[in-house]
Amino acid sequence: MEDLPVLTLAFQGHLAGTRVRKAMAEHGLKPGHGHVLMVLQDQGAVGQHCLTETLGVDKSVTVALLNDLERDGLAERRRDPADRRRHIVEISPRGTALVTELRTTLAAVQADLFRNLAPAEIDTLRSALARLHTTPDDDGAPCDGQD
Repeated sequence: MEDLPVLTLAFQGHLAGTRVRKAMAEHGLKPGHGHVLMVLQDQGAVGQHCLTETLGVDKSVTVALLNDLERDGLAERRRDPADRRRHIVEISPRGTALVTELRTTLAAVQADLFRNLAPAEIDTLRSALARLHTTPDDDGAPCDGQD
């Protein structure tokens, strides 16, 4: 398998993903919901279309996630006053508090997963992961926040 690091990445990613799912479940979240909340906390209010692009999912998935988050009082959608066809999405104060707790839990999971790595190795890993080409149509350009 050493000649196919993609397999190692997939297997280790599956194990890491299981731990992340458990950590999110401790906060009553599924990974997709947690991802949306963390993106909203990091980016602030954003157009729903841009959020969908950032998440890399189908728009129906974004709608379903946002429906759940709105129902639970963790995020809010509103019409853009300048363009009534456009929705602006933002994290609620309750969602912000939850993400703060979630980040603490995920940091503990990360510390355990990376305990055998030196800080420089973690930086190298972070850099390498950021450059992976995981979406066939990904041009690498970030969403500009406009829909």
